[in-house]
Amino acid sequence: MSRNRGNTSLRSKRHPTNPMRDYDLLPAELRNWLSSAMLPWGAKSAKQAYEKAIRRTGNKADALKELDALQQRLLMKDAPKVWGDQYPI
Repeated sequence: MSRNRGNTSLRSKRHPTNPMRDYDLLPAELRNWLSSAMLPWGAKSAKQAYEKAIRRTGNKADALKELDALQQRLLMKDAPKVWGDQYPI
């Protein structure tokens, strides 16, 4: 069965939770960020990264910028494994 996660070397886990409920419980600004995210973030991992970024930066806007940087690092880590070393990022 084909899944919509695409081809990735990044780790994934299955969780016995209700993903829609978990998503709905996220802060509005994080849900908005996730709606345009380039990676298939889970609600739990996105919330953990967001809360850690808020603790580090002290505000929500800077925390979202940190999530952008984290996502870019993950893409740069994964792209050569998925598309080959010559793929431009």
